[in-house]
Formats: sequence, C-alpha cells, structure tokens
Amino acid sequence: MITDQQIDRWLREDVGHHDVTNQVPGETTGRLVAKADGVAAGLETAAAVFEYLGVAVTDQLESGARIEAGDELLAVEGSARDVLRGERVAVNLAGHASGIATRTRRVVDEAREAQRASNTQAAAGRERGVNSDFDDIRIAATRKTTPGLRGLEKRAVVAGGGDTHRLDLSHMVMVKDNHIAEMGLEGAIEHFRERASFATKLDVEVESVEDAPRAAAAGADIVLLDNMTPAETREAVSLLAEYEGVLAEASGGITLECVADYAATGVDVISMGSLTHSAPSLDLSFRTGV
Repeated sequence: MITDQQIDRWLREDVGHHDVTNQVPGETTGRLVAKADGVAAGLETAAAVFEYLGVAVTDQLESGARIEAGDELLAVEGSARDVLRGERVAVNLAGHASGIATRTRRVVDEAREAQRASNTQAAAGRERGVNSDFDDIRIAATRKTTPGLRGLEKRAVVAGGGDTHRLDLSHMVMVKDNHIAEMGLEGAIEHFRERASFATKLDVEVESVEDAPRAAAAGADIVLLDNMTPAETREAVSLLAEYEGVLAEASGGITLECVADYAATGVDVISMGSLTHSAPSLDLSFRTGV
C-alpha cells in the first residue's frame, strides 16, 4: 500500500520550500503518454500522487497491459498548479515501474519459450508438475530493490508476469553460504527448521551439484542452485527429481541473454536481481491542456 506519508516525502523532495515554477492559475487536464513500447506499471502509484494533491484521475490503464508508443496511460484534471506539481513525481514512478515490468515481461517470454521448446524435463525424469504446483517456469525478483520503493518495484515485477519471491525477511527463510559456513549444511537447515513456523518455507542455497540432493534430504523446500552453469544446473535438477515436492531454483548472474539456457534445464524458478536493479525506465511523457 502507498501511504500518504510516502507521497508527502516524494513531493517535498521535488517541490522544495518555495515553488515558483508551478504557480500557474486556473484549471487544466493532463495525460501520461508512452514514448516507447513496453508494459505499463506503477499507474496506481502515479494516480495516488495526483489524488493526494486533490487532482481527479479520469482515466487509468490497467497495470500489466502491453503498450505502444503514443498510448495514453493516465488522464487527470484539476488545478493547474497541483497537476504540474504532481507531474514529475508521477512520471518518474510510473516510468521506473514500467521499465521493470517491461524487462520482466521480456525475460518471462524468453524463458517460457525456451521451456516449451525443450525436452529436458522428460529426459531428466523430472516432468513439470511432479515437484511443482505450477506448469510454467517462474521468473522471480529478489530483495535487490531500491530502499523505499520495494512495494512499487515488486508490483511492477508482477505486472510483467513475474513472481515477487519473498517480499521481506519474514516471508521465507533463506539458508545462505554464511549460515552454512557457520553451522554446516545439515546443521543450518535443522537450526532454522526448528525456529520457523510450519507455514514458512526453507530456501537453501548450494554452490555445488553434489550439495543439491544433500539439501533436499536434509529438509529444504527449495534448493537454490547458486552461480552454476546451465550444464551444472541441469545435472543438479536431475538429482533433485527423486525428492517429491522440492523445487529447484536457479540464481546468480542470470540475465536476459542467458535466461533461455537456464529455463531449458528443468528448474522450477529462476530468480534475477537484474529485474529490479538494472531495468531502465520506460520513456513516458506528461502533456497538459490537450
């Protein structure tokens, strides 16, 4: 949820102490327009900025919609001063979110096309749906988000067809290399299993093919195959096939350019920090009085 306090901080940052630029009399209308093709996102946040200023939102495209250059995403009407004061904040937020949604959609499409074209799952004895509750591979974000904008960025991932992964530390336990270095693989899994709720899943990071079945046997719900090559990932997936209900997740340096290679290995999930930390903003423009 976007709070009034967040919106107030965003506007205070931009408006400053003495805004002369936007001291414009009268009423006006405004339109948020795409200047490039992509996927719309962040429009509910942009609308909330205008509404906070008392500007009426008269039309709004649904987040997740594919858009082309020239398409109208949002329309508003109200006092010229308040429309102009909200403009830059709204454009920045929607452009940032739409950039994330656009990148996510490209990755999802690339991965699922590779998944459909591959017979790897059958060759490895790991039919989709045996260890997974979903048919299509999931492309997930990580916690590599901009402080203060995680909600916006995670919603943008969903708008692009991706999965949020865990929203914060309370959503799932990730047993990482530092935990394993301190307590050992089995010891770390046992330690967190004893402390986590029955409803909390354990995602266990492994860096070698041999450790993947060890983690599954020790009680991992998800085995994260970290920084492995596609060939190593495929081998680890085949070893995990006998552990019913255990998901295989690939992560670490995976980009749009190589995501298809990982999608063809039979993993259930590919998590990518680049969905949020490296997505360029989608070019948007705000036009008033027309």
